[in-house]
Amino acid sequence: MTFQHQSVLLDEALGLLCENRGRRFIDGTLGGGGHSEGILRSLPEAEVLGIDRDPEALAAASLRLQGWGERFRAVQGRFSQMQSLAEQQGWQEVDGVLLDIGVSSAQIDNPARGFSFRFDAPLDMRMNPQEGQSAADLLNQLPEQELADILYHYGEERKARRIAKAIVERRELKPWESTRELNELLERIVGRARQHGLPPATRSFQALRIAVNAELEELRLALQAALQICRIGGRIAVISFHSLEDRIVKNFFRHEASSCVCPPGLPLCNCGKKAN
Repeated sequence: MTFQHQSVLLDEALGLLCENRGRRFIDGTLGGGGHSEGILRSLPEAEVLGIDRDPEALAAASLRLQGWGERFRAVQGRFSQMQSLAEQQGWQEVDGVLLDIGVSSAQIDNPARGFSFRFDAPLDMRMNPQEGQSAADLLNQLPEQELADILYHYGEERKARRIAKAIVERRELKPWESTRELNELLERIVGRARQHGLPPATRSFQALRIAVNAELEELRLALQAALQICRIGGRIAVISFHSLEDRIVKNFFRHEASSCVCPPGLPLCNCGKKAN
């Protein structure tokens, strides 16, 4: 099975996670298995639980890492479920959690998955093709205002209202099915010229993918789950590239590192929060 993905910031992530020489780690975004393999190579006593929603990624990583024997195990699921998935393996706490947020290059480069406007393919975009609604389902079913909100908030698309209106008008004539159809509409509305250096379909495709997979809500839940399952002194490493994800991660760590979240100006702390 072909699922080739280059693990990014590998040395930086390993440096953070492996510094305290822990034994049990969760790779919440297993992908091609590069980060998991790095942990296993760096720490001879380490065990890794790899989690991924994508059955293709899970199969490819399991094949790649089968030589590590019982030190590596893989399970299919959402990284927001990491605590229950780890407990099913008999792990009550771990020494570190790694999350590499976003879609993988292997998913983008597979035309059948529908993540990219570079190919003519079904409008799918699901991390797990057997779960939930596809991008085509959203385009064919959601109200115009909800589509506009998705495009604007998740893609920061300035022409979100015009695009949503055109999507609804088009589906009344013919249901949405392919990436080519959507790309052609976006080229007409946004323009063929690159928008701020990006192809015209970039922002809308990103927004739909985030909505299809509930990526931002999953990230919020995963961060909380990681905090719950990490032992005292454990490490959480998060790799993010988009401002939406980055903001969630930074705000979470800032909040958890604070010993008080009361409004400024109060003479005494009423929240009782302790820093984690």
